[in-house]
Amino acid sequence: MSTIQLDCTQISAGLTASDLQRSLTFYVDGLGFTLGEQHVVDGTLRFAMLKAGQGELGIGQDDFAKGKDRVKGVGMRLWITTAQDLNALANQVKQAGFALDSEVEPLPWGPLGFAVTDPDGFMLTISNPG
Repeated sequence: MSTIQLDCTQISAGLTASDLQRSLTFYVDGLGFTLGEQHVVDGTLRFAMLKAGQGELGIGQDDFAKGKDRVKGVGMRLWITTAQDLNALANQVKQAGFALDSEVEPLPWGPLGFAVTDPDGFMLTISNPG
């Protein structure tokens, strides 16, 4: 057993999108991430780093090498904590054309939160600090 514990100063997730532009609409227009570093290959946007406060999320266009019908997001959920007004944020998601999985409500452990699924099936819970 290891005696050294990881002292993580940052962790970022990377997701693969079937339609990168649709995912960017979800994360930027819906959830309010800002667009950071972008990688263009042969004139086509292939990857973008998104930022939200101290968090980062990388999204890359699927090359479909594993098939166009491959399922993404199964068994995974991103947990995002913010001190922002969750009702305003949830309304922004809906105004961008995306449905919530659950409206803003108290989570079982106390804080308010809501759930939403991105266009590729990656589930997110956005909540206030507990």
